[in-house]
Amino acid sequence: MMSTLHRDLFKIILSALMALFFIPLIAWFFVDYALPPGREIMPAEPFTPLWQFKTTATVSGAALLAGVVMLMTICALGAAAFINRRAQYLSFVTGWRLLTLFCAVEVVVQGALLVWLAFWLTAFFFQVYYIKLIGIAAILAAMGVFYAVTCIFKRVPQTTTVEGELIDESNSPALWAHIRKLAAEAGTAPPDQIVGGIDTNFFVTESPLSINEQTFNGRSLFVSLPLLRLLDRTEADAVLMHELAHFRGGDTASSAALGPKLVQYDFYNAMMQSAGVTFLVFYVLRLYRVIFEFALKRDSRAREFMADKIAAALVSGRGIIHALIKIGAYARYRAEIEQSLFAEREQHDARIGIADRVAAGLVPYAKSGHFLDAMQAIGVPHPFDSHPALAERMRNVDYEVRKPDYSRIVTEQVDATWIPDINNADAIESALWAAYENRFATAHEQQLAYLYRPHTEAERKIVVKYFPRLEFALRSGQRIVVSYEGLLLPKENHFLSWDNISNIKYEDAFGSDILRITHPEKGRFGAKTTKVKLPGIRKKRKQLKAALGQYWQRHQIMLSNSMPP
Repeated sequence: MMSTLHRDLFKIILSALMALFFIPLIAWFFVDYALPPGREIMPAEPFTPLWQFKTTATVSGAALLAGVVMLMTICALGAAAFINRRAQYLSFVTGWRLLTLFCAVEVVVQGALLVWLAFWLTAFFFQVYYIKLIGIAAILAAMGVFYAVTCIFKRVPQTTTVEGELIDESNSPALWAHIRKLAAEAGTAPPDQIVGGIDTNFFVTESPLSINEQTFNGRSLFVSLPLLRLLDRTEADAVLMHELAHFRGGDTASSAALGPKLVQYDFYNAMMQSAGVTFLVFYVLRLYRVIFEFALKRDSRAREFMADKIAAALVSGRGIIHALIKIGAYARYRAEIEQSLFAEREQHDARIGIADRVAAGLVPYAKSGHFLDAMQAIGVPHPFDSHPALAERMRNVDYEVRKPDYSRIVTEQVDATWIPDINNADAIESALWAAYENRFATAHEQQLAYLYRPHTEAERKIVVKYFPRLEFALRSGQRIVVSYEGLLLPKENHFLSWDNISNIKYEDAFGSDILRITHPEKGRFGAKTTKVKLPGIRKKRKQLKAALGQYWQRHQIMLSNSMPP
């Protein structure tokens, strides 16, 4: 895994070097080659060829120097991110501002050099220039500049949506009193809200949370109701103390301050990659982000170790480690159950019963020979994972459990949990599972719509639900119809099956767009093709293109996952 990471980092560094220096180097060497000795010191009138070459030499040299300076700056900022949390924050804020400004300027400069080279390379070597080539270079440069600048000012939503329900203090006073007691022992303020959910983890945050379309600010503690049923009170206390320790250490405040900036940076970086015309600066942005991620995750792992130590000191080392084993087992088994259910090729009933399946099967699973092999995965270290390996966490709190004892810990009877202190726990959990299973069933049904080659009416209904027959009107009463079965072309009475299409190409054209269909069988001069004119489709061009792409993709997925009748 580390070798793969190192290879990826090497590719990013190489790509960043190419992005920074390739075009400026081409321009600099070309000017050096084209200008006769001594001409560079001769005076030149503005905009004359000599003036252009001298200016290009200056600009390309400055771009090369700026690239070197920026690489040194990235290294310095990356090193600063490893010092401490304050330096890490300042490193990122400074890096974000400098890099976005630098990248915008870089797009302008390299775009100008590219346009200049598009003219002079052919003019110098072949005594000819191509207006189209210059025009394309100019358009790409202008698009890159526009995109790089406008994306700086775009903003992305910063609120995290959580599936859960508020556990009101008036409804569950005993739980709130206990959390307040734990917070006092941890030496920190209690959470402003407690959220109950069915995810397979516990967490705290000071970032805004959206719950049922309401936004909550301040300190939030998320508790997993299924896991609280699995943990005894000491184990639950250890987990809760671990989370509250993140409040005490300032971890959540730091994450709340840095998190939105990370999201905005990643959004800008993704925009630079997806635009095509700005992909050069993507690698420069990505290089700093990867270096910063190493520092961020190293700090996050240190925070986890510290939170574990606090939980072990104030509650129990046994409690935190046993809880981690149980949480890992539950999460692993639930994931296997859900993967198995999603892989089924029959539509699920309204109530899938995921919670019941996990509850009924967890003990047999923990006693199976497969259990220990599956549990190895929760102990795999990874530099981009903020949670250290389980074995490391055991050593950190000076409480180690032998792997053969994992099964006993997961299957032992729990005498008392904190669930009775949440008065509406059953109702919350039931409602959340119902909503979750509804989304699960919908996603599974949609997958079946991609996989089925319908052999029954029930299967056909599922496919048609997501891929209905779409009709697009053309001129003179003609039409083209797209369905999961194939295409009904203009002036035809029978569908052309997707099986009889090996490729499809849409061509925008003045007056009448054209659809070029390639068939599997051979024609007189290679593959057989059909040319279909689409007069009057212009207003629905976008919708037709989307439909052709989606239905063609469905057919390809269906073929690659062929299902028996």
